[in-house]
Amino acid sequence: MKKILVATEKPFSKETTDYILDAAKGLNVEVVLLEKYGSRDELYAALKDVEGLIVRSDKIDQEAIDAAPKLEVIVRGGAGYDNIDCAYAKEKGIVVMNTPGQNANAVAELTFGLLLMMTRKKYSGKQGFEISGKKMGILGYGNIGRRIANYALGFNMEVEACDIFLKPGETGNEKVAYCPTVKDLFANCQVISLNIPATEETKKSIGYDLLMSMPKNAVVINTARKEVIDEEGLAKALSERTDLYYVADIAPANAQELVEEFGDQVFFTAKKLGAQTEEANFNAGRAALNQSAQYLNEKVADYQVNK
Repeated sequence: MKKILVATEKPFSKETTDYILDAAKGLNVEVVLLEKYGSRDELYAALKDVEGLIVRSDKIDQEAIDAAPKLEVIVRGGAGYDNIDCAYAKEKGIVVMNTPGQNANAVAELTFGLLLMMTRKKYSGKQGFEISGKKMGILGYGNIGRRIANYALGFNMEVEACDIFLKPGETGNEKVAYCPTVKDLFANCQVISLNIPATEETKKSIGYDLLMSMPKNAVVINTARKEVIDEEGLAKALSERTDLYYVADIAPANAQELVEEFGDQVFFTAKKLGAQTEEANFNAGRAALNQSAQYLNEKVADYQVNK
């Protein structure tokens, strides 16, 4: 029977881990838990005899992979996988998968919670502005982006979507317009939702020129990765536009400086909250177990990200 390690510095909920341990019995795999581990050595020791690995935001680098001579599959319980050295895993013949869509509702709901808070000046009593009738641009039109589009339409917003994998007529909703370029998206939309990964192409790609091109009362919501923001460009744009607002689920490196200097124009959650709902936690854990077991038993890798 193949063994799967669930290694989580920030564990799944107890409900989720109880489910994983119980469900494993019917999937012909053994599951062991390593939760809230205090050192990398603990992780390396636990990796020595497992064929499968489930993680959340835990860093799985070359050293971790080298500590797991029997490892066949790594599954990230979530959408983003930049915490895993996918290229090195591929060199070692290890399949890496994510669990896309499992936290989509949670992130989409958080996006609108942050948006409404900022348009109402953090509920300070100061005069804000409405989002009804405004245009929302969605940069990154995957599972999360599509749900955000549906919510935006419910708020009577116009919606445009931009994604390198998207073509005209492929938004899946006649009310969601296709936008061909990032430049056009920012110039057209008062609200931008960032849902893109941090890659060599996207890192620091959102900066001064794009932000300055946005219409009046512009709000940028980042529930993706802090690395996609050009922090110097953001600070410069905020200093020149008092009607520009930036809110993020992951604080930039210069967060404290931005808060002190720009007050109501910025807000950052205390920690990344996108997937922090009971439902998203459970869905991601269940999917990670099922995908791990299916690969170990049948070599099915539908969500492989390191092909």
